[in-house]
Amino acid sequence: MTDALLTVNRLEKFFPIRRGVLSRVVANVKAVDDVSFDVAEGETLGLVGESGCGKTTAGRTILRLLDPTGGTVHFDGRDVASARGDSLRRLRRDMQIVFQDPFGSLNPRMTIQGIVEEGLVVHRMGNKQERRSRVRETLEQVGLDPSYMNRYPHEFSGGQRQRICVARALALNPRFMVLDEPISALDVSIQSQIINLLVVLREKFKLTYLFISHDLSVVEYISDRVAVMYLGQIVELAAATVLYRKPMHPYSEALLSSIPTMDPTARRKRIVLPGDVPSPVNPPSGCRFHPRCPLRAKLSAADQKRCENEMPELRQLVEGHLSRCHFAEKL
Repeated sequence: MTDALLTVNRLEKFFPIRRGVLSRVVANVKAVDDVSFDVAEGETLGLVGESGCGKTTAGRTILRLLDPTGGTVHFDGRDVASARGDSLRRLRRDMQIVFQDPFGSLNPRMTIQGIVEEGLVVHRMGNKQERRSRVRETLEQVGLDPSYMNRYPHEFSGGQRQRICVARALALNPRFMVLDEPISALDVSIQSQIINLLVVLREKFKLTYLFISHDLSVVEYISDRVAVMYLGQIVELAAATVLYRKPMHPYSEALLSSIPTMDPTARRKRIVLPGDVPSPVNPPSGCRFHPRCPLRAKLSAADQKRCENEMPELRQLVEGHLSRCHFAEKL
């Protein structure tokens, strides 16, 4: 993608396991392993997968909240992984995050004004009066009464706290935001309000989103493209309308079969995957999905051996549709 705002290339994040008196590294948790994708300016890329597949770790590593083990991240042509000091500070103005737990990510000892204003203070933006004015403006943009500025987080509902988190990220006028399961901790009745708010803000301020979630219906609604993760790797990436209509990886197919339908007359075959997700400390050889893959049982013995021994590349099947499966065409 030539006009990409964010380019992630073969990103890795391993967490070492240390044992013994000398704390020697005996193994690594491969949370993110060989992840590559682009995000165009103004686009929303959805990142989906089971819990523990590495979605959140990927988002935090992209923002340098975690230092990458390998690979590169470029934002607007600037190398995020190697940025230091003032260079990293400038990048962080443009790249913000909204966390999953709105209460846990807000300092209970700070007022809402202090929370939203904190980034402005850190980046030395404006004087005291200008910062106060910016806080009021941002609270209004997320649908909160500016008179709430002197209240504390415990005085708000879950939905209001998440709006405060969005306001904190929005105050710095970012260009890119990582939304890390921003509605999973909220009541169902509030989730749609927050999603619609994010859509409105995206259109109004020309924002670019990386939307991380396990709620496939929400991802379909808000995303332009969707990347599916399994055991630290992206296994499929395509436009949302294409992927939901015709998945080209057995794991994506199984995930989509679990989406509830509101039509009582509809009949959908539910694909139940056998076994559990393997450990990221010692992932399977070859294709990481092969021990649970329903397609593998339909292959010849030689093809099954290939799945077990040869790691598939994330390859392009048709324009804009990538799949990490040797036999994706058989789907």
